[in-house]
Amino acid sequence: MPDYLHTDAIVALIADLARTPTAADATNPYAFDGPSGNAIRRDNLRLALEQARAYGPTLMLVGEAPGYLGARRTGVPFTSERLLLEGVDPPGIFGAARGFVQTTDDGRISSEQTATIVWREARALGIFIVGWNACPFHPHQPDRPLSNRPPRVGEIRQGLPFLERACALFPAVPVIAMGNVADRALTLLGIAHSKVRHPAQGGARLFAAGLRAALGREHRE
Repeated sequence: MPDYLHTDAIVALIADLARTPTAADATNPYAFDGPSGNAIRRDNLRLALEQARAYGPTLMLVGEAPGYLGARRTGVPFTSERLLLEGVDPPGIFGAARGFVQTTDDGRISSEQTATIVWREARALGIFIVGWNACPFHPHQPDRPLSNRPPRVGEIRQGLPFLERACALFPAVPVIAMGNVADRALTLLGIAHSKVRHPAQGGARLFAAGLRAALGREHRE
């Protein structure tokens, strides 16, 4: 597929994300009818996917859902505001100098554990990851938007068409599921993939070992 068609597909994917309603205890961080930061998140995601297309990722990592300190704020899976604004060098991605913009104005720049671990391991391996989530919206506890909860079965099913379209943007790139939720979603779509442990709740070492195994690398002590 020519690159201009991939660009059109990225724009259409994000527009369809923005039009999708969510439950009362979930947030669509890209919604057209949301706060002004949503437009910046849409642009951050577009830029991240276009950057990935241009760079050529080593693998596609699929997680569970955006966290309230991560993609809920930035719009880009597996980033925090700190990562998004400072960039990841090497391989030379993200960063304010490359057009990525902070979307919040609460006086702080977020860090997020999972994003930090993912890119720490990616840098150690010398690889570039493009990320997505089984549920592309932020599920939270009722009346507690600054919290996380596991996505429900219906929310995972709602995310399947978006996951399929995101994977189609990178057809020759190996896919890795990070955790059980991503594994189930990819299995439902019939997308071939490997599975690694989610790094949360003490799983960082197992995540690192699983990532190396999936890539055929030796385990690093």
